[in-house]
Amino acid sequence: MSKHIAVLMGGWSAEREVSLRSGKACADALERGGYRVTRVDVGRDIASVLNLLKPDAALNVLHGRPGEDGTLQGLLEIIGIPYSHSGVLASSLAMQKDMAKPLLAAAGIPVPDGVVVTRQEAATKHLLKPPYVIKPLAEGSSVGVFIVREDHAHPPQELTRPDWAYGERVLVEHYIPGKELTCAVMGDKALDVIEIVPAVKFYDYEAKYAPGGSKHLLPAPVKPIVYQEARRLALEAHRALGCRGVTRADFRYDDSIEGTKGLFCLEVNTQPGMTETSLVPELAVHAGITFEELVRWMVEDASLNR
Repeated sequence: MSKHIAVLMGGWSAEREVSLRSGKACADALERGGYRVTRVDVGRDIASVLNLLKPDAALNVLHGRPGEDGTLQGLLEIIGIPYSHSGVLASSLAMQKDMAKPLLAAAGIPVPDGVVVTRQEAATKHLLKPPYVIKPLAEGSSVGVFIVREDHAHPPQELTRPDWAYGERVLVEHYIPGKELTCAVMGDKALDVIEIVPAVKFYDYEAKYAPGGSKHLLPAPVKPIVYQEARRLALEAHRALGCRGVTRADFRYDDSIEGTKGLFCLEVNTQPGMTETSLVPELAVHAGITFEELVRWMVEDASLNR
């Protein structure tokens, strides 16, 4: 009898729509692979829904809260449903950028210098010499992020809006010029490295790409020593935070600096996008792993006590 998999998607974070697309792609792939699939748009009643369904495993494809911050993982541990991706502690650590950075730095992984302040403080004056980046502590990388350039007389005043939904504290970090690189880890193996090239410039503070606003260069056109260092650091970051399953580490690479000294790890994504055109599936295909094989691996890797 085929395994019953609950594909958990949607939720109520700012990344709900991406999660629904990821969930649909994964559920379709599992059905093609012969699994019995229930698609679950996660609401506040998720515990009772799962207790009724009693699936053999849960494929967690939520982005942001509650799927990426350890809370859903804790619920699955309590109910006793094996699940994919990272466990409670690794998920919550990776989500909180201010908690993850010291752990990454202690493991010898270079991270940008920065300070954690209230959003009001960040809006009052330049806390770092421009250019610098302001980002929420616990949102997906494109949500609520500002790049403050040299020609900005003052910080973004959007931070003081009463409808600001991304938390009271923000991370203010030095801006690393150069290339944006990303590398996926699958189990105990680093895959390849993509360079993400934005097709639009950030004329504004808001560092959000337009739909289709970037192209992916795979393999990333950087020197072999930098390429291999990005792979090594992605795996080290995965291990330093205690991650499991699939993760994706994002980097900035200042290519004006000799050797690998310009490579900095920004964050580890414990619930990376899983549409068929997302970065992790693209990296898997490049490694000879089809989308169906990737999703099957994630389901078969599901466990408790992660």
